[in-house]
Amino acid sequence: MAKAATMDELFLDEIRDLYDAEKQLTRALPKMVQWSTSEELKAAFESHLEETRGQVERLEQVFEALDEKATGKKCAAMAGLIKESEELAEEMDEGSVLDAGLIAAAQKVEHYEMSGYGSARTHAQMLGHTDAASLLEQTLKEEKAADKKLNDIAESMVNEEAAGTSGSSNGSKTRRSSGQKTRTAGGH
Repeated sequence: MAKAATMDELFLDEIRDLYDAEKQLTRALPKMVQWSTSEELKAAFESHLEETRGQVERLEQVFEALDEKATGKKCAAMAGLIKESEELAEEMDEGSVLDAGLIAAAQKVEHYEMSGYGSARTHAQMLGHTDAASLLEQTLKEEKAADKKLNDIAESMVNEEAAGTSGSSNGSKTRRSSGQKTRTAGGH
């Protein structure tokens, strides 16, 4: 593949990366629903799965507006973030500590997406792709709202429950570090 030499090529590269990232996420979110024990967290992941499907469609509209085929470029960052969440689920027992870890993992994804959509939206605006910029802004707002929702779930219930979970002497994999509750990306 040729190297990107223009802003238009960079922008298309960003859209392809986001497209692959969202496609990967549509396959990963159902697993996160299964691993969650908090009903509120399950519902948040299920809701975001539906939103993510809509975001894929929106990116397809961006490709169409650019007169390009909707194809992804392997997003190694999303693959790594998903792999981390899978490893977390394998290493932890079910329960509130795992839920807290899943929220942290999901917020890493949201922050990656917010960065990607913010940059792509700005580049679309700069290049005069107003329709694309509007579609990307809509998705950026959804990603910010998803991050806030995850933060609210963490701070209103999951982290407190997880902080009350003590390390077990029966050899389970449940862990707690120095009695502190997990802090998510709140306060931004």
